[in-house]
Amino acid sequence: MKRETFSSRLGFLLVSAGCAIGIGNVWRFPYVAGQNGGGLFVLFYLVFLLLMGVPVMTMELAVGRAGRKSALRAFQALEPKGSKWHVHGVVCMIANYILMMYYTTVSGWMLGYFVKFLTGTFSGLDAGAVDGVFSSLMASPMEMTLWMALVVLFGFLVVSLGLQGGLERISKVLMSALLVLIVVLAVHSILLPGAGEGLKFYLVPHLGRAMEMGLGKVITAAMNQAFFTLSLGIASMEIFGSYMSKDNALAGEAVRIGALDTFVALCSGLIIFPACFAFNVEPAAGPSLIFLTLPRVFVSMAGGRLWGTLFFLFMTFASFTTVIAVFENIISACIDNLGWSRKKAVLINAVFVLIASLPCVLGFNVWSDVRLLGGRDVLDMEDFIVSNLLVPIGSLVYLLFCVSRWGWGYDKYMAEANTGAGLRLPEGKCRSSTCASSCLCSSSSSSFRA
Repeated sequence: MKRETFSSRLGFLLVSAGCAIGIGNVWRFPYVAGQNGGGLFVLFYLVFLLLMGVPVMTMELAVGRAGRKSALRAFQALEPKGSKWHVHGVVCMIANYILMMYYTTVSGWMLGYFVKFLTGTFSGLDAGAVDGVFSSLMASPMEMTLWMALVVLFGFLVVSLGLQGGLERISKVLMSALLVLIVVLAVHSILLPGAGEGLKFYLVPHLGRAMEMGLGKVITAAMNQAFFTLSLGIASMEIFGSYMSKDNALAGEAVRIGALDTFVALCSGLIIFPACFAFNVEPAAGPSLIFLTLPRVFVSMAGGRLWGTLFFLFMTFASFTTVIAVFENIISACIDNLGWSRKKAVLINAVFVLIASLPCVLGFNVWSDVRLLGGRDVLDMEDFIVSNLLVPIGSLVYLLFCVSRWGWGYDKYMAEANTGAGLRLPEGKCRSSTCASSCLCSSSSSSFRA
C-alpha cells in the first residue's frame, strides 16, 4: 500500500505544530512557570528548547522521513543488522497510549468548561461557587466520562478520514483559529489595569525566587518542559517525518515548528499571568490554575462570559490538535505493524482508549483514595511516567541512535537532515583518533548554517 503524504508544506507544519501545541503549552507551561518562579524558568526553558529540543526534533523527523514507517518499522529499516533499537518503537507506542489515558480526560475538562462558559454556568457566581463547579465536575464520573468520550470519539472520527482528508484538513482550521484567538486573548489580558506586575513576574528573571524554589529544581523542570512541549522522544514527531517530502531540509522545519510551539506557550503566559496579577490571585496555584483561578478572574471582569468562552475554546483547540495527532500515530503504527486497515485500527483503538482512559476519570472520585508511586493520584502518575521518564529517556535514545556508531550513524542522519532546500545543520567530523567519524562527539556543534 502506498504511504500517504501531506498535500502541502503548510499542512505538514500546522499538523506537526498542532501535535506539539497542546496541554503542555496552555495548561502545563503556565502553572509550571508559576510554580518555579516565573522569568528565570522561562529563560532556561527557551535555552533548552533551542539547544536540545530543536536538534532532537530534527532527529525524530529524520528517522521518520528516512524510514517511511511508524517508529518500530522505521528503526528496523535503519538500524544495523542484529541491533535492537527497534524496541524503542514499542516503548513509543506504549508511551502514546499512556499519554492518551490522561490527556483525553484533561481535554474533556477544557471542552466542558468551554460549554459551561458558553451557556452561562459561571455567570454571577462568587469565588466559592466557581470552585464548586470544578469540584462538582471532579465528583461526577458520568460527566467526566461524557466529556472524555466526546474527545475520544470525535478524535478518532477525524483520523478515520485519512491524513489529508481528516488530520491535515481539520488541523489547518483549528490551528488558524487557535492563533487568532491567542493573540486576541493576550492583547486583552496585557491591557488589563495592574497587568504590569504579572508581565514582570513572567518575563523578568529573578534569581531570588528561583533560589527559593531550588535552582536545580527550576532547571530540571525547564528541561523536562522543553521536551514535553515539543512532544519529543515518543515518536510523535517521527510519524509526521514519515509523511514528509524530501523538498526541505529538516533544521528549518524543526525551527518553524519550535517557533510556533514557543509562540503559543509564551502567549499562554501572557494571557494568564497579567490576568492573575490584575485580579490579585495566586500565579503559583499549580494544576488548578486553569480551572479554579482563571474562572474566578473571568467572572470578575467585564465581559467575563465572553472572555472565558473564548479562552476555553482556545484551550479546547490546543488540546484537540494534539489528541488527533497522537491518534494518527497510534493508527499508523497499527496499520504498519499489524496490517490492519485504517477503519479496523480506528474502531479497535477507539474502544481501547475509551476504556483505558477510565482510570484517570475514576481517580478523581470513585478511586480518589488510590495513591501510587510517591503518593500520586492516577493522573499525576501517568503524567510522571510520560513527562519525567519516557519523554527525556526517549529523546536520549533518538540522540544516540542518530549520532553514535552503534546506531544509524551521524553521517547518515546528517545526509537525511540536510536533504532539501533551506536551513541546514553544520556538517562536521569527529577529530578523535579513538572513534569513527559517526560517533557521538561529531554532534557537538550546535550552530546552523543556511
